[in-house]
Amino acid sequence: MEKRPNILLFVADQMRYDSLSHMGNPASKTPNLDAVLEDGVSFANAYCQNPVCVPSRCSFLTGRYPHTTGHRTMHFLQEPQEPNILRTMKEQGYEVIWIGRNDIIPANRAKTEYCDEFYSGSDFENHRDDTDLKFSPGAKAETQVPEFMEKDNYYSFYTGKMDGEQAKNTFDWNCVKSALDYLDRKKQKGDGKPFFLYITLSFPHPPYGCEEPWFSSIDRGKVPPRRTDVEKLSGKPSMLSGIRSKQNLNNWSEEQYRELRAVYLGMVERFDHQFGMVRDKLKEHGFYEDTSIFVFSDHGDYTGDYGITEKVQNCFEDPITNVPLLIKPAAMFPVKPGKTQVLAELLDLPATWADMAGVQLDYTQFGKSLLGAVAGRPDHKDAVFCEGGRIHGEVQAMEGGHGPQSPYWPRLSTQSLEGPEHTKAAMVRMGQYKYVMRLYEMDEFYDLELDPMELVNRINEPEYEKQIQDMRMRLLRFYMETGDTVPNRRDPR
Repeated sequence: MEKRPNILLFVADQMRYDSLSHMGNPASKTPNLDAVLEDGVSFANAYCQNPVCVPSRCSFLTGRYPHTTGHRTMHFLQEPQEPNILRTMKEQGYEVIWIGRNDIIPANRAKTEYCDEFYSGSDFENHRDDTDLKFSPGAKAETQVPEFMEKDNYYSFYTGKMDGEQAKNTFDWNCVKSALDYLDRKKQKGDGKPFFLYITLSFPHPPYGCEEPWFSSIDRGKVPPRRTDVEKLSGKPSMLSGIRSKQNLNNWSEEQYRELRAVYLGMVERFDHQFGMVRDKLKEHGFYEDTSIFVFSDHGDYTGDYGITEKVQNCFEDPITNVPLLIKPAAMFPVKPGKTQVLAELLDLPATWADMAGVQLDYTQFGKSLLGAVAGRPDHKDAVFCEGGRIHGEVQAMEGGHGPQSPYWPRLSTQSLEGPEHTKAAMVRMGQYKYVMRLYEMDEFYDLELDPMELVNRINEPEYEKQIQDMRMRLLRFYMETGDTVPNRRDPR
């Protein structure tokens, strides 16, 4: 390859796939992301490998599944010897710029070997060589909560309208400013070295709140109906019921849920606006044609579905596992623009970036390059997977330490129980079917064509017996194929 493309990652935190307008949400306003379909591809069936931050990011920056590495908790980050695509691209001659969230490298380690510049979002200094740099979202804007939202609101994560002037100095805006500044400097430098620009924001992660014009932008009357409260369903995992019983949203009106969901979509709209700012800067400086752009999220959010908010580590409904994934390849790569129904995993991303850069990864990974799917091939993968939870007694994975004063207490206290709530589970999606194997409670099986909201667990319905057995065997083969890795080296003996 004579010329290597620039690669830009614009990453959301906790964004659902169906929060995008082109995915059919009538209330959503995402014109800049929708415009990617003019010269890029949006994957309708892209899945994360774990529905919480750290395990997902440790997966999509390596191409390895959480069970392969043990990254199944928010508090176990990467060891120095573990592979990471940021370090690989730096070693292969890319200028690697890391902006925003970490959730990968322990705070007591510098990021020197992973990037050329690191901007934390708290200020505009290059903190690449700093140690003990703990994540801090920086300044927080004051918020106003409408009166009708004040009842039973403590554990909902709803915070309302942010002060606009204060919001200008918050984490995501600082990250975007750092990205725009880098692109200005890169243009001025004109050295021709390809860049790998990793921008990872916090929106639309709760708390659910944003400033004008995005707070009021979403038409509350167009917000789609939410999924039925979990206590009205049978065959759903106990984790959902445990959180539902503690978040105290039982007395919420549908107006309250619509308000929360509308503000979440306002947060998505702000993310869309910020993406547009970065895209326009690429065009202004002549980088756009030579840059492959990836927009995705680490996982999704329930936003009131099943009567809960936030996310859950060992549940796998589409709101938290089916994520946006948009790819606009550099002009040197073929593309069939539009939406695709191809099954894809975030774990496929390192293989895709390496393929674009002409890099041979020197470690075992399980992703498959998406370049073929971007060009229009329909046969990318027969199955995709997601997993989470712990075994009984695995106290290091309980993630305790939050008392009732924390908005995270409903989830984290339920995770600390030694019943079936937080125990291991794994999902496989094949075609229109989704199967979830659970270690200590009833398995799940959904026909997504008949039941896209995953309300009816059909695990005991005889007409699906063959599909269920096939998917159990596919899950077994998956664990056989990916259960461990052998380093690409031979030790002396």
